[in-house]
Amino acid sequence: MHKSRLSAIGIDCQGGDLEAAGRFWSAALGREASPVSASGKYVPLAERANQPTAFVQKVDHPSRVHLDIETDDIEAEVERLEALGATRVEKVKSWWILEAPTGHRFCVVLAEGAIAADANAWD
Repeated sequence: MHKSRLSAIGIDCQGGDLEAAGRFWSAALGREASPVSASGKYVPLAERANQPTAFVQKVDHPSRVHLDIETDDIEAEVERLEALGATRVEKVKSWWILEAPTGHRFCVVLAEGAIAADANAWD
């Protein structure tokens, strides 16, 4: 058995000014923006209780929004999602980018610490 849940919403921004993008999404979502990360690729937005985390990131592909699903067993969760019709696109560091049958891309990431109590349990 493993567990998983929606954990984050990533706002992917192709090119442009990441700091300005962070300011826009901060104001649009009502979440304070942190400074651009040391890597220059991310602007974390303030967390809200019982809501997914949100971040703005600089990317090379066209701008879009993607979801992160966190799990306590990446391989089991990827296999479960493949059985539903998702396909593996690319492994990045410790997580997988998948594509849903609808063409939407999303990431499967390892939960940081214990996975939340409200996570789905899968056999």
